[in-house]
Amino acid sequence: MVHLTRIYTRTGDAGQTRLTDNSVTSKTDARVAAYGHVDELNSAIGLLLAQYPVDAEVRGALELIQNELFDVGADLSNPVVPEPKYEPLRVIATSIDRLEQWCDRFGEELPALNSFILSGGSPTSAYFHVLRTVARRAERAGWEAAEQYGLEDDPAKATGGVNLLALRYLNRLSDLFFILARHANAAAGVAEVLWVPGGERNPDAPHR
Repeated sequence: MVHLTRIYTRTGDAGQTRLTDNSVTSKTDARVAAYGHVDELNSAIGLLLAQYPVDAEVRGALELIQNELFDVGADLSNPVVPEPKYEPLRVIATSIDRLEQWCDRFGEELPALNSFILSGGSPTSAYFHVLRTVARRAERAGWEAAEQYGLEDDPAKATGGVNLLALRYLNRLSDLFFILARHANAAAGVAEVLWVPGGERNPDAPHR
């Protein structure tokens, strides 16, 4: 259990922060950037839930994902080291399996795509595309941290590695948001906006 008695601490005023293992690092560290993007993604999900209509099944999935994204952030903030003193909170394969199951569940009734789609249609669908792109950015930032620190426990890098499953989780999550964007348009009875390659050179080309 986490106890927060005071929000401001002044400990970060010099441009440094503490990771989950209590080690000190710069606020511009690749790990910090990665879990910062995850935090932004979590906040964006909260905005969608507060302002946009989603059905009960999707809402339940998103509420669980919000909780798991805190786990992802904690994972990215905790360097992977051999024989840690305390068992760390890590993303596990079953969480990724559940994302894939949701992808199958929400995508099973969607029509096949013959083109890439543009963000749009219903407001809910458009916002799911925002979530998709933020998830992709968080994943890229995680891979930047992995390039710097290695994956898992890299003996060549004394600072500890990055858990590969945390990065896979973000990848599958962005896939799910793409599917949920399509699901939202289907639920609202709104046609998807299709990308027309070179469409600006052909003003008569259909976009739907």
